[in-house]
Amino acid sequence: MAIASEDGVRQGLLKLKPHAEKHFMAGEMVRDVIMGMSDGLTVPFALAAGLSGADASSSIILTAGLAEVAAGAISMGLGGYLAAKSEADHYTREQRREQEEIDSVPEVEASEVADILAQYGLEPNEYWPVVNALRKRPEAWLDFMMRFELGLEKPDPKRAVQSAVTIAIAYVIGGLVPLIPYMFIRVAKKAVLVSVIVTLICLLLFGYVKGLFIGNKPIRSALQTAIIGAIASAAAYGIARAIQV
Repeated sequence: MAIASEDGVRQGLLKLKPHAEKHFMAGEMVRDVIMGMSDGLTVPFALAAGLSGADASSSIILTAGLAEVAAGAISMGLGGYLAAKSEADHYTREQRREQEEIDSVPEVEASEVADILAQYGLEPNEYWPVVNALRKRPEAWLDFMMRFELGLEKPDPKRAVQSAVTIAIAYVIGGLVPLIPYMFIRVAKKAVLVSVIVTLICLLLFGYVKGLFIGNKPIRSALQTAIIGAIASAAAYGIARAIQV
């Protein structure tokens, strides 16, 4: 009867239609894009506004802005690379330490597995077979301890380079937005007005899309992003004007 029941369950599972999961899985890349784009839209925008307040010409503002975009992209990309590399190094160290504990005190580690499963409401007669099964599979046991005891996910080996490139490209794209008007308008005072309008629109759009991806209220996110950019540029412009006077 038990065998027939198990066969029935298997046949029922085979008849199930494939279920497409709709979870968003590109969180790390989106985080990198948000980091690079938000700084790219804000920092060169503030720099251009500050130089405009100092009555610099459009050519000087454009040159300084492009130099800042290049330097900022390199700096942000390097920061993303080092952060991802440090995360990978930390995982490797903890994995090595956990493996040593499994080899030296397996009974203690097995008890920790039992404690973890018990936290999910499993009874001893339910979780001990799982514990014993994991002990027969060293790699799975180690992976279980890394995930559920330490809360660490194995990082992608390519993550550091991908993070650096993504952040740098996003920074360049965002940084060029406030500088485009200076490419076509020679009078800086006129160019800064167009730059403010264009950049604030982009900040609103970027903030709205960011809100959709990270689960915040899109309109609130759009307003927050635009306000931060406006404050930064206004402060730079005001400081430049005050120093000049």
